This record gives sequence, structure tokens and C-alpha cells, in this order.
Amino acid sequence: MSDSPPNYRRLFWTSRHHLWLALATLGLGFASGQPLGLLAGATFYAVGLVFGPDFPFFRRAVNARLEADRNQAAAAQLAAFQKEHERLSAGLSPARRTRLSQLGTVCQDIERASAEMQKATGLDLPTPLRKLDELLWTYLRMLSVEQSLEVYLETERKEQVPALAASIAAETDTLAKEIEALKASQPASPLLESKQRLLTSRLERSATLRQRVARIEQAQANHDLVRSEQERLVEQVKLIRADAIAAKNADALSARIDSSIEHLTATNRWLSELDEYQSVTRELPELPVRLVPGATATPSPAPHRTAPPQRQ
Repeated sequence: MSDSPPNYRRLFWTSRHHLWLALATLGLGFASGQPLGLLAGATFYAVGLVFGPDFPFFRRAVNARLEADRNQAAAAQLAAFQKEHERLSAGLSPARRTRLSQLGTVCQDIERASAEMQKATGLDLPTPLRKLDELLWTYLRMLSVEQSLEVYLETERKEQVPALAASIAAETDTLAKEIEALKASQPASPLLESKQRLLTSRLERSATLRQRVARIEQAQANHDLVRSEQERLVEQVKLIRADAIAAKNADALSARIDSSIEHLTATNRWLSELDEYQSVTRELPELPVRLVPGATATPSPAPHRTAPPQRQ
């Protein structure tokens, strides 16, 4: 929803306040049956149209309704995100859930050190701690993509697609040589036509297998990359923990978290291009709860609404 200032004058036309104004002015003037009464009603109605949208009680009513709509949309977004988060988490293998839990434990260490730092420095924690949630969300997304790619690769591996493609290619070459020999020795033979049809079928199958081999190679490269990105993210979070525990420097901690988020920009862009990942939420919505396991809920301050937000 847009957060630009509402057009109170336009909203007044479709409000119940406009209806009551019309009934109290034009309606009563018409009911009086007197020209003077009708004229007075029309006059008061025109005055109401001019000043009605500026009445405080009308603007309060409009603002309350718009805020309720925003809250309803935010609640729907939160419910959808939580459902998606639960689905991805539940779909992980036990080993990957363990890795996610281990990273969550590291984030808990950072949060405890940050709480101690807040007492000494007055660091405003909600923003950097929300960024920890973004790191955890990205890690969960990468675990899910890695698992999808691994399942796909294992399925193709069982069918031994590269070996099958090589076998069909060799068979096709042999068949092509046989057809050339038949053309030279028996150009009118019915066998030649059957061999040519078989060759066409084999060529089409060989082309399909080559496409599968190319996709397997791409999937393997994506799998290796996403695994490497996971390891890099884990090391970055552990480095943040080191800064939080050892350095005791609020500015260094915030800068380290910001740097980690910036490094994820290219990763998120690449993940969003994977077909297996198109349906997954790319950004973390404002949450009244934390993604860090065991974290204390820290409500985020209401943002100052000055311009329409960028698309999530």
C-alpha cells in the first residue's frame, strides 16, 4: 500500500460523512418544501464540501481506517512469511536443520554480547539484530536450494545420464555409417528407409540427452556455489560474533553486520534467478518476532512514512 498522504478531498466524496452532509442540508432543504429552505440547504452543502475534508474528526476517521488497512495487509504478509518459513524449515533434511540450528546458536551468542554492549554504549539494537535475522533467512534459503539441487542431481545420477548420452552418441555414429554403406550398395532397399527413421529417432534422443547433461553440469555448478556461499556466510557470522565478544565495539559490530549484508546482495540476486527458487520470498518483512532461536521478541519501531516503500 502507498504511504503517501491521503487525498482527503477525494475520500470525502465516498465517505459516510458526505452522505450525512447531503441528508442534513439538501435533504432537509428539499423536505421543507420552501425555495428559501432549499437554497439554504444547497448553500450549507457547498460550504460543507469545501471545509468538510479539513475537519479534524473526518481526517482522524480516514487515518484510522487507512492504518487499519495497513495493519491488516502487514498481518497477512507476516502470516504468509511465517508459513513459508515453517515450510522451508520443515522440508530440510535433519543434517541441514542441524546446520541451521548451529548458525542460530552463533547468532544467540552475538545477541547476548550485543545486549551487554547496549548497556555500555547505548547502541540501538533492533536494526543490527534484524540484520542478523536477514542473514539467517538467506542461509535458510540457500539450504533449501542446495537440497533441491542435490535431490535433482541424485535422481539424474541414478540414471547415469552422461554414460547413456555417450552410448547413444556412439550408437548413432555407427548407425550413420551403416546408412552410408547401404546408400552405396542398396539405394532402393526398404531396409535403408527403416535405418534412416531409426537414425532420426536416435539423433533426437541424443540431442535430448545432451540437454540433460548440460543441465546436470549447470546444476552441479550451482550446487557447489551455493554450498560455498553457505560456508562463507557462516564464517562471516562467526566473525561478527568475534567482534561482538572480543572487540566490544558497537560501531565495529554494526559495520561488520552491514558489510555481511552487502556481500549477500549478489548471492540473493543469483538465487532469485534459479527456477527452483522463484516462489520463495526474497526479502524479510517487518516481524514482531525474531528468527534467532531463543531470542527475545524485540518489536521494531514503526517506520517514519514519508514516501512509498520500495517493492519487497
